[in-house]
Amino acid sequence: MSVREVVFGFGVHSGVEQAPELLSLVQQADRDGLDLFSLSDHPYLGGRLDAYASLAFVLGRTRRISGFANVTNLPTRPAAMLARTVTSLSALSGGRVVLGMGAGGLWDRISAMGVPRLSPSDAVDAFEEAIVLVRLLSGGGPPVTYRGRHYQVERIEPAPVAAPPVWTGSVGPRSLAATGRVADGWIPGHAADWLSERYRTSRPIIDEAAAAAGRDPREIRTVFNFPGRVTERPLPATRDGDGRWIGGSVGQWVEELTGAVLEHGASGFTLFAADHSAPDPVTLGRWAAEIAPAVREATARKDG
Repeated sequence: MSVREVVFGFGVHSGVEQAPELLSLVQQADRDGLDLFSLSDHPYLGGRLDAYASLAFVLGRTRRISGFANVTNLPTRPAAMLARTVTSLSALSGGRVVLGMGAGGLWDRISAMGVPRLSPSDAVDAFEEAIVLVRLLSGGGPPVTYRGRHYQVERIEPAPVAAPPVWTGSVGPRSLAATGRVADGWIPGHAADWLSERYRTSRPIIDEAAAAAGRDPREIRTVFNFPGRVTERPLPATRDGDGRWIGGSVGQWVEELTGAVLEHGASGFTLFAADHSAPDPVTLGRWAAEIAPAVREATARKDG
């Protein structure tokens, strides 16, 4: 089986006071050849930058790197308008955007913004409808009429721009199945990695739903949010007592990520600091210049 191109990205701060650092880190990553940056979407927090305003601004100040909200707070962003936003970003940036999608988690905060509260079941149904509608309103074609339970549009013209890839942050069984039916990638929740129980029990649900929908499960990426630190010397143990990755030397990172790709089907990694914040510039530089190229080379060699 061919190894898919592996993508390497990192998470950035989205605090208003950290805006200069956000731009500086992404521009560094753009120069160093990383594939993507991600930022969170919590519109109910006044100290945070709006995710999509930030994506537009930063993509306008970079040349190659892609961006995505990890993940979009869908209940606060109606699907038809989200379609317009992401297709516009794609057109303006030359396709450098990924649509990260979530069903909504912090409902007390979401509903405090005046958004009607949905049951967990309805939130998942709305999440799947939204992905379908974004696709319908992309790629040109005749006007779209869509009448779902949660979203309805009447004779709306699609944008003449392809929909970006859709990666979800699905956690529960129904949401995971929706990912298998309609999404292009999956970001395991709670920074779970390929050795976790969450991954082992969740990925088969995606695969089974994809196959039932007539899709090849291998087409659905798994992109891991992966916190850890890069050390000068090898660590005696790269995982803690609970089995979570804590980091290690460049060589230890390369060995771990190469195994994740070749043995567990990983197709992307989004680096965070050990405390789940943005990596510092030195760590980011080593991720881009030392770790990512070595993993790419090792996986390409095995694939060949």
